[in-house]
Parts: sequence; structure tokens; C-alpha cells
Amino acid sequence: MEAFLKELPGLAKEKYPETKKYFEKLKKRTPKNLDFVVQELHNSEFKRTDCLTCGNCCKTTSPIFTEKDIQRIAKYVKMKEYQFISTYLERDQDDFYVLKTAPCSFLDLNDNMCTIYDVRPKACNEYPHTNRRKFIQLTNLTMKNTEICPAVYNIVEALKKKLPL
Repeated sequence: MEAFLKELPGLAKEKYPETKKYFEKLKKRTPKNLDFVVQELHNSEFKRTDCLTCGNCCKTTSPIFTEKDIQRIAKYVKMKEYQFISTYLERDQDDFYVLKTAPCSFLDLNDNMCTIYDVRPKACNEYPHTNRRKFIQLTNLTMKNTEICPAVYNIVEALKKKLPL
């Protein structure tokens, strides 16, 4: 897995023009069964992929923290919301709350386990977003995630084969 993670950003960048063109065509002629097909590919990929052997998303990127996330997590870690924000979060260029540091402060690097898993941010719970409805609306995010998540890369490559345009 480590070797593939090192190659992944380069592989994704190499495939970027092809993937972008594919998603542009897919947006113009979206098959009615697209969500079903992507869900099948997602389920199939995650039967083979164990996120705990990777953890690259938690090591390299930050989720967006909503107000509800902040309230829930601050309570869980027994901090006041303002303390939680000042300790762990900052505003990004889009004015969203994100982590100050990477890897995630709540990632146990020994086993890639999340120490706040039961109360993790909504964005973490939904990651990598390949099993959400209206997948076609998430193609830009999906392209970005091909550089981070091996499963997303594999799902996108499988989608191109399953639904050639």
C-alpha cells in the first residue's frame, strides 16, 4: 500500500486530462443508472480496500468542520467550543473551519484509527463520497480525491471501463 500511495498523486495527475474529459462527457449524457453503477463499484472496491491500511485522507487533508461537528466533538473531548476551535481549527480560503495541521490531530498513527470515530465530522463520515446520490454533482471533488484515496482512483478507473463514452 505504501508504494501505491507514493505513486498515486502522479498516476492521478497523469490520468487527469482523460478523467476530466470523461466526466465532462458524462455530465452531458448522464446515464439514468449512474448512481447505481457507482454504488456497485464503491461496494466492490471497499470489499477489497481496508481504510485502516491506508489512512492517507487523514494524513494529508482536512475535512470541513460544521458548527454541529464542532459542538459534538468539543463536548466529546470535554472542551469548550472556542477552546476546541483555537486548539485545532483555522479558517481556510473559503472561510470554512479546517484542521490547522496534517496529519489529523485525532488520527492514531500507530494503527490509523480515529480517536473520535463515533463523533467524527460529517465530511469524514461521508468520505470518499463515491456512494452518495447525485454522483454527477461531485465529479470535481472526485477528481481531487483520486490523488488522495486509492479506492477513489480505482473506482473512477473502473467506472471508465464499465460506462465507456
